[in-house]
Amino acid sequence: MSIFGRISEAIFGSPAQASTAAPAAGAAPAAAIPGTTPGKPMAAVDVAAVLDKLADDHAEDLDWKRSIVDLMKLLKLDSGLAARKELAKELNYTGDMGDSAAMNIWLHKQVMVKLAANGGVVPAELK
Repeated sequence: MSIFGRISEAIFGSPAQASTAAPAAGAAPAAAIPGTTPGKPMAAVDVAAVLDKLADDHAEDLDWKRSIVDLMKLLKLDSGLAARKELAKELNYTGDMGDSAAMNIWLHKQVMVKLAANGGVVPAELK
């Protein structure tokens, strides 16, 4: 599964959970989310609420709203440079991967945009 697919699954739940959820207005078709079954609508998910809850239950103080590294740590994913470069390739990053600060900022924004495009409710200031 792709790294973005793992991020989506960690926030939206597994495909089995998604297929039993009641559809919500504006929900993305399941085919839009990697690893889900085509034709089964997903319920809209409040991404910030899910991540805030995970952050509240996490021992470490993570700034998921601004840091792709902290977001990935919160979701129990590999947040190392190699994993972030792989995510950048998945999301078609065209910048200099040697400039990890710029790449990280771009990655965080793109992940939020993609989550919103796939049925997540993401606060405007995070997109």
